[in-house]
Amino acid sequence: MSEDQELNSSADENFEEMLASSFDYSYTPPRRGEIREATILQIDEREIIVDLSAKQDGIVPSQDLERMDDEFRASLSAGASVPVYIVNPRDQNDNLIVSINMGLQRYDWEKARDLLSSQDAVDVKVSGYNKGGALVRWNRLEGFIPSSHLVSTNLSIDRKEAMQELIGNTLGVKVIEVDQDRRRLIFSEREAQKEWRARRKAKLLAELNVGDVVNGVVTGLRDFGAFVNIGGADGLIHVSELAWHRVDHPRDILHIGEEIEVYVLNLDRETNRIALSRKRLLSDPWDDAQYRYHEGQLVGGYVTNVVDFGAFVALDDGLEGLLHLSEMGDGALKEPYSYVQKGDQLSLRISHLEPEKRRVGFTQRWGTELDDEEPESADGDADGPVDGSGESDADTSAAVEASAEAGEPAPGADPETAPADGAQEAASDERASN
Repeated sequence: MSEDQELNSSADENFEEMLASSFDYSYTPPRRGEIREATILQIDEREIIVDLSAKQDGIVPSQDLERMDDEFRASLSAGASVPVYIVNPRDQNDNLIVSINMGLQRYDWEKARDLLSSQDAVDVKVSGYNKGGALVRWNRLEGFIPSSHLVSTNLSIDRKEAMQELIGNTLGVKVIEVDQDRRRLIFSEREAQKEWRARRKAKLLAELNVGDVVNGVVTGLRDFGAFVNIGGADGLIHVSELAWHRVDHPRDILHIGEEIEVYVLNLDRETNRIALSRKRLLSDPWDDAQYRYHEGQLVGGYVTNVVDFGAFVALDDGLEGLLHLSEMGDGALKEPYSYVQKGDQLSLRISHLEPEKRRVGFTQRWGTELDDEEPESADGDADGPVDGSGESDADTSAAVEASAEAGEPAPGADPETAPADGAQEAASDERASN
């Protein structure tokens, strides 16, 4: 083969290689919704030209530039690599329209998925609302907080007004759902608040000590007790620690929003639980009950509970005892429910008092009016302490004992029907002879 033939053959091979290389069979045209890496070729005031390694360059329109942060837009330069979203592979002018903003959202979606896995809290800004909840913006993504996951709304005003007040506010939230295909990004302020409260409670538990007295606000009332917020964390006052007397439901003595002083009863740092008490800050009515009360004394109280065999009655200081069914009214009642109800105010007398056992019994069979009291002696002397009714402990005790043994009505009996002194002495002589 001559030298000319060899040169021609080499030129043909090179042409074939060049022709084959011009057909890139791996090339795929841009598709709507696709995200590709692009290189900035030119930056103009109203558009940016990018190279997507496609048949034609892409155009970032002015609308997309306006959505960019000023700081980010200023950082862009020719030759920089940016992700772009294919908005329209071929518009009416045969242009390839792309978006840098929507391309950057890819990273935000990836970050959102990471946050869903890590459960870290982030801040979002409320941009609007609808009937289902609040519309928010996080980085370059639009998100949503369902009403059931909002805790910052003011429940004391109209819902529309409350949602309007949220616009522009920054809220701490957690990601609870991510669906990029449906462009669905759901946040929860409630879940973020749970984590914040848990951290706050752990910090509070480290600072508190059993026996501390702190101020708090009642945040919830349940059958089993009352929740009180103390410094950002909730503690529980069990229903048995609300008062010295029986409490049927916490709402009987507390209301939500009330500020109260509480005693730190127990701290469980493993479970992050705080047990509080209200009654420990109130004086125990049994401490001096033997000095303030005596058998036969006329007192006033209110019914705390009604049961088949009678009613529990609490005095104003919290001392609580039983008014048995047989001691109600004239003692002939068959059931208590038609006679007394919870919350009723009653006048009654103390039938027996046992401070050492923390027991007190009441009766109405001995009279329940001041006129039923034994009249004071002419000279006004008394052998023992006198209560507010003018009755001495010694006189009342003697009267109760004589009544019990002689089968007569106790100190509440009408003076006109009470046995005369001679009859009482005769009864005493008879007991002595026996």
